[in-house]
Amino acid sequence: MSWALLLALCALLLLAVQLLRFLRGDGDLTLLWAEWRGRRPEWELTDMVVWVTGASSGIGEELAYQLSKLGVSLVLSARRENELERVKRRCLEISNLKGKDILVLPLDLTDTSSHEVATKAVLQEFGRIDILVNNSGIAQRSLCADTSLDVYKKLIDLNYLGTVSLTKCVLPHMIERKQGKILTVNSLLGIMCLPLSIGYCASKYALRVFFNSLRTELATYPGITVSNICPGPVQTNIVKNSLTEEVTKYVGNDGDQSHKMATSRCVRLMLISMANDLQEVWISHQPFLLVTYLWQYMPTLAFWISGKLGKKRMKNFKSGVDADSSYFKFFKKKHD
Repeated sequence: MSWALLLALCALLLLAVQLLRFLRGDGDLTLLWAEWRGRRPEWELTDMVVWVTGASSGIGEELAYQLSKLGVSLVLSARRENELERVKRRCLEISNLKGKDILVLPLDLTDTSSHEVATKAVLQEFGRIDILVNNSGIAQRSLCADTSLDVYKKLIDLNYLGTVSLTKCVLPHMIERKQGKILTVNSLLGIMCLPLSIGYCASKYALRVFFNSLRTELATYPGITVSNICPGPVQTNIVKNSLTEEVTKYVGNDGDQSHKMATSRCVRLMLISMANDLQEVWISHQPFLLVTYLWQYMPTLAFWISGKLGKKRMKNFKSGVDADSSYFKFFKKKHD
């Protein structure tokens, strides 16, 4: 057998292995490689000061639990102080942290005038901010024709402007130290487009572009990393708390969550991204991950597919059926 043929067979085998990993994977190929061969969060993130917004539930709450086990100092922010205290108590129960290692800092991200004061409070308590995790946000489920403009304003104020404002308050401190990590929990809907969530998609698109652009401005500070974390469907209460046609109306139920990724797995992949300073990661089971690749690299085909699936999504929504899960029965499974 010639060397050329052997190399060709090896290349085909490698391609087949990568394709199999992708079809069975729950993250983009760069992230999966980092999980396999990259740096471990247990090595890289200990003894850091991490500020997590939206820490009272969902991804933010799970992130607090997993970070506490790594021995970091935590700042927990959200609007509901009682829920933050609950998360703090749980962190202390499952880790070696002491009460002084966790600061509960209530914060309304839409009240941008409070962000500078909050930042100073963190610096006064711990002296530094090593990692800022922008996790706060709200989703939307309603048709554009039925939706009040106030809903879109709230989505932009909370998901985009509030996050930008807090980042701007923390950034000068990181520039002064010439180091730090800024992670923003975006969404696969910051890459693709779907009906019923166009205001949410727009706010996440804006976030993605802002932080990708910010990374270019910080090129002279290689010690500061900016990461966009883009999860797909995750088992949280984000659908339940989604806005509908009016800012005072919410979906009120979680729908079918069996096709969604376990929150613990999503957060573990986020920590791997954090430890390896990945610039953008996509976290999701199939077929959402494949559709994201299509949106990124074959947008014309993605528009056609999303148009077909979007009709079914809107039909489900109008019929009171879960908007997403019913047409993914083939992929549907329970995740621990």
